Amino acid sequence: MTLRLPGQWVWDSWYAFDGENYHAFYLQASRALGDPDRRHRHPSVGHAISKDLRNWKVVADALAIGDVPAFDDWSTWTGSVVRDDAGLWWMFYTGSSRAEGLIQRVGAATSTDLITWTKLESNPLVEADARWYEKLGDSSWNDEAWRDPWVCRFPGDNTWHMFITARANHGAVDNRGVMGHATSTDLRNWQVQPPLSQPGAGFGQLEVFQFAVVDDIPLMIFNCGWREYAPETIARVGKNGGVWSKVVDSPLAGVDFSDSQLYPNYDIYAARVVQGPNQGWYLLGFVNEVDGQFVGEICDPIPVTADSVRGLIPKS
Repeated sequence: MTLRLPGQWVWDSWYAFDGENYHAFYLQASRALGDPDRRHRHPSVGHAISKDLRNWKVVADALAIGDVPAFDDWSTWTGSVVRDDAGLWWMFYTGSSRAEGLIQRVGAATSTDLITWTKLESNPLVEADARWYEKLGDSSWNDEAWRDPWVCRFPGDNTWHMFITARANHGAVDNRGVMGHATSTDLRNWQVQPPLSQPGAGFGQLEVFQFAVVDDIPLMIFNCGWREYAPETIARVGKNGGVWSKVVDSPLAGVDFSDSQLYPNYDIYAARVVQGPNQGWYLLGFVNEVDGQFVGEICDPIPVTADSVRGLIPKS
């Protein structure tokens, strides 16, 4: 069954598996706001549990905005969850403050059971470094993009990698989207690195990254709406935004997103791939707009696989 809440819109989501249950964490905001565009400044992080990715039980919310003053006292946005070697769960998420408004940073919370989360006192942990990344006011872009942290570790490597929605500090304004990068050995102390891609790939921003090896093919998955395309991308795919993928090498280096492939379902956005209980792969994202109306619910799992040229594709 679709994860639809009667009182809240639901949009970006991320997932964790505890060995028995799947945990969905998602952005939510009250439908009483009336205008769905207002949801971005009234979010909390909801939480639901499932054994099959279809039937969800909503449990207590995971995160709310911080008390003023805090880096996240205006918003808590998209993130990811990992488990460290000692068994502690870490949720990395995006925050913005009322004092700074359009500046985005990354913080974290920890949990022993995926239910009760405690934010780190040392938040925020990571922010854009002007040596490589665009800061607020560097261009006519509307914010300082530094969000949607995806954290993972490659097999045989003790280093944690964070992939971040970011923009380079040079290039055409509508073509500066890059994959931001930071590294850590302990998940608490992070070093910002140069981006792992270059501007000019055809995107003003690349949102909601995820690295996954789907049916033995390593993919970087991201999302972009058509209004954030550079002209050459509109010429290639038209005004169709959604889920994109790129076949990559592992570990990552010098990723060229200019030949990324758009997944052939334009109704869903901010989608993640999740390996289901039968070891098959599924795409889960929020239903964005249908017939011009925002829907705001998580779709049923869509079976997917990967192709060495076409990237993420539907599974027949």
